[in-house]
Amino acid sequence: MDLKSFFLFYIVLALRYLFIAGPAFYIFYKLYQLKFSSRKIQSRFPRSKDYYREIGYSFFTFIIFALIGVILMLPTVRSHTQIYTSIAEYGWAYLVLSFGLALVIHDAYFYLTHRLMHHPKLFKAFHLLHHRSTNPSPWAAFAFSPLEAVVEGSIIYVIALLIPIHPLAILAFLLFMTVYNVYGHLGYEIFPSWLVNSPVGKWLNTSTNHNMHHQYFKGNYGLYFRFWDEVFKTTHPNYDATLVKLLTEPKEGEYADGKLNPYYSTSLSAKKSTTEK
Repeated sequence: MDLKSFFLFYIVLALRYLFIAGPAFYIFYKLYQLKFSSRKIQSRFPRSKDYYREIGYSFFTFIIFALIGVILMLPTVRSHTQIYTSIAEYGWAYLVLSFGLALVIHDAYFYLTHRLMHHPKLFKAFHLLHHRSTNPSPWAAFAFSPLEAVVEGSIIYVIALLIPIHPLAILAFLLFMTVYNVYGHLGYEIFPSWLVNSPVGKWLNTSTNHNMHHQYFKGNYGLYFRFWDEVFKTTHPNYDATLVKLLTEPKEGEYADGKLNPYYSTSLSAKKSTTEK
């Protein structure tokens, strides 16, 4: 095995995770927790040990992802893929198109494998660990069991076998996948109502959609889009109502589900104390 390539892949994966999930966690769980409380999907917060578990398993996942990358670069493997290195071979327009095609392929692959991993005979070995985050944080985006990590990471082989794809398109795809995955596990709904209610936006998967999957374990199996959930009627029956409630401005100091935000009363008391002085 090429150890240099392995360590390079691992460092890139780890840094990508830290620089995307880290700021998301700091902004929504530390810095502006009060400000964004009305968009908190579940009013409760994970425990500290949940964060540590999510981070620990994510860093283990990157070992498997890095190995997948090294294997893909082996001449005997790469020769069977459609990876190309000269942009002129297909042009810039196709490079952009291939990025979109990669998302569509990944979405179909994710829905299929995700539903399979929920089968009673596969769930414990493949997917239970990820579902220990019933109220996920941004750190949960890659908290997989080793078997699930292999399944998730193998999408790159599927894409490289099905379509011609340039390394730049692969990098863009992996970056977008990470951002959307962190958004899906954010625990907050940050999409504006105008986007969610638009003709295109209504087919986009939301953080609410995936959070409900973690909370209830059934339904909402998609990743980027809601096509497959709608086709196979696996959208959670309360999804639309939950999303509408989150996008409707609640009373001051309350979460979207109507529960009082304890940080609000504390902050209010502090403000009064400062004013009195």
